[in-house]
Amino acid sequence: MSSSDDTGRRPQPITSTDLIHHGYEPPAGFRSVVPGIFKGSTVIFENTAALRSRQWQDKSGYTYGLHGTPSTFTLEERLSTLEGGTRTLLVPSGLAAIGVVGLSLLRPGDEVLIPDNAYGPNKDFARGELKQWGIEHHFYDSQDAASLAGLINEHTRLIWLEAAGSVTLEFPDLAGLLAVARRHPRITVALDNTWGAGLAFNAFAIPTPQGPQAVDISIHALTKYPSGGGDVLMGAITTRDPAMHHQLTMTHMRLGLGVGANDVEGILRGLASMPLRYAAQDAAARRIAQWCESRPEFAQVLHPALPASPGHAHWAATCSAAAGLVSVLFDGERHSAQQVDAFIDALRLFKIGYSWGGPVSLVVPYDIQGMRRHGPFATQRSTLVRFAIGLEQVDDLIADLAQALQALGEPG
Repeated sequence: MSSSDDTGRRPQPITSTDLIHHGYEPPAGFRSVVPGIFKGSTVIFENTAALRSRQWQDKSGYTYGLHGTPSTFTLEERLSTLEGGTRTLLVPSGLAAIGVVGLSLLRPGDEVLIPDNAYGPNKDFARGELKQWGIEHHFYDSQDAASLAGLINEHTRLIWLEAAGSVTLEFPDLAGLLAVARRHPRITVALDNTWGAGLAFNAFAIPTPQGPQAVDISIHALTKYPSGGGDVLMGAITTRDPAMHHQLTMTHMRLGLGVGANDVEGILRGLASMPLRYAAQDAAARRIAQWCESRPEFAQVLHPALPASPGHAHWAATCSAAAGLVSVLFDGERHSAQQVDAFIDALRLFKIGYSWGGPVSLVVPYDIQGMRRHGPFATQRSTLVRFAIGLEQVDDLIADLAQALQALGEPG
């Protein structure tokens, strides 16, 4: 067989140019359940006029992968719908969302007020980076609106809310705290809404005696329930105010923050089942919390839906659901930290690890002493154990807890 073409000339070998600039374009019209995932840093423009005129801030076009792709724009819009806002930014983690808010809105001489029971790294960010940049901070009792009111001064520019409280799960008086904050128009109110996930309550329509009230910013660690698989790190910042969103967007851009396309794909896939998973883990956590209340080994069980849990009345007035987290306290005089560790190590289905919202149940111990300055846990000398309830059968999880309690041994 001849290796020449029909003109008698020997075909030229394929070059890299042929492969890179291949002319084929697939037909338009392909649609599937999951949106297409676009990966790219460089964006190709049709001509120089398009390069010079195209804008990315309003999602009307694409200029560079860091500033948005069809995939990231799609996820941001879906998250805005979930949160009840109108504009969302994606960042590499929930903590990155907290950092962008602080860096964008605060200046030297300003002050931020943070709940005493807030996510620990939020408090550490204030003690570290914000403090060294001349930004002061104070911690307030989230159960007491008067505690917040007494700290506000002419330098206060940002107030953080968190519902429920980190680890100890007190549900705050959101209505009272918002009423205090709204007396001061210059102050921005930001909420860490990771626990509520946009499902337990609407951050932009929180019920109060004066009618629904909105926070200015809701941040969300998408690592938790939106991902659902324990395999993605990402965060989001949602607002309703176009000017505030623009300010946050510019800080976001100048910091060079971006998220990976594969991670965006994971969140988009997880969003569809998130309400079902949240409801299932909520129901399982309530059953486990009620079972824990029946056990004499636990000095206190913390879950906002339990009437005896701090902030229950606030939760009942605000929420229609609760995340799948349960914390228990061991009496330090009855059980040593070593005995509690033995209980945790004896668990088989609960795995030792941070985070929550995934399919596998998790457990982490905390030394409550020194964690709180205000509220019911300020003087506690107990060991707290937090359970993150996964998607296993509830009866199996309860049986695992029951067998592991045998490892506690006799009370001290």
